[in-house]
Amino acid sequence: MPANKEVILSVKNLKQYFKLDRKNLLKAVDNISFNVYRGETFGLVGESGSGKSTTGRSIIRLYNPTAGEVTFSGKKISGQIDSETEKMLRTKMQMIFQDPMASLNPRKTVLDIIAQGLDIHKLYKTKEERKEKVYNILETVGLSREHAHRYPHEFSGGQRQRIGIARALVLEPDFIIADEAISALDVSIQAQVVNLLKNLQKERNLTYIFIAHDLSMVKYISDKIGVMHLGKMVELGTAESIYSNATHPYTKSLLSAIPYPNPILERTRKRTHYDKKDIDYEKGEFTEIEKGHFVLGTKEEIKKWTS
Repeated sequence: MPANKEVILSVKNLKQYFKLDRKNLLKAVDNISFNVYRGETFGLVGESGSGKSTTGRSIIRLYNPTAGEVTFSGKKISGQIDSETEKMLRTKMQMIFQDPMASLNPRKTVLDIIAQGLDIHKLYKTKEERKEKVYNILETVGLSREHAHRYPHEFSGGQRQRIGIARALVLEPDFIIADEAISALDVSIQAQVVNLLKNLQKERNLTYIFIAHDLSMVKYISDKIGVMHLGKMVELGTAESIYSNATHPYTKSLLSAIPYPNPILERTRKRTHYDKKDIDYEKGEFTEIEKGHFVLGTKEEIKKWTS
């Protein structure tokens, strides 16, 4: 990345462990590091259970990280933080959740759902200003002000996700974590929501972490991509370098799973099988193989993969 780019989020050696019982520990996120630059989209990909969503939730402090340091807009947001930093984090960083129906309160109108953040942080002076803010943000995401007085069950999946986006945007954040925000939607609706996110990014200079397992969609929206497996970051680079020069066998297996739109080519597509038995992630080091392109592996493994 050019030197004049501003790092808005820095994650260093992030660990998120969960106790299963007295003896067993689940290492959901295990010692990962990356930077996100202002105005870019950082894609996090991997299969279910790889630690993508846990990473997002640990960054925004829905979970307290076990170890590591997270810095947002120059302020440390991991560990103990003061009330001023907490307020900055809660307004300037927002999350769009995977299941729009589960994350919207069914007993509240859309107006009250979207205005909840405004209520908590007291970001309006009159009831009229509160309403106008909600109406404006609904129109921004492609809904109308009439929708404000309805309940979540009266909307389609795509419309509910737009409400989720409106709720995140109403506080005018700089940074949004989209956690599998399109995986519950039909393919045609997915494209609409992703295009909406891209347009909003241009208009509002937003920065995204886009968490997904659909690599074709991640390629379309992301500037940089981190590939996660079993809590580890196994490969990190620009979208172009990951797709044209994938190095880690796990990344290659993920790319081989992308279906072709052409049915004739799809018939001949060969899947790359990945067997982790041959690779010990604990022995590997995060190594730069070309400028801005990192892979987790021992020297011997990387030599073998790049030869």
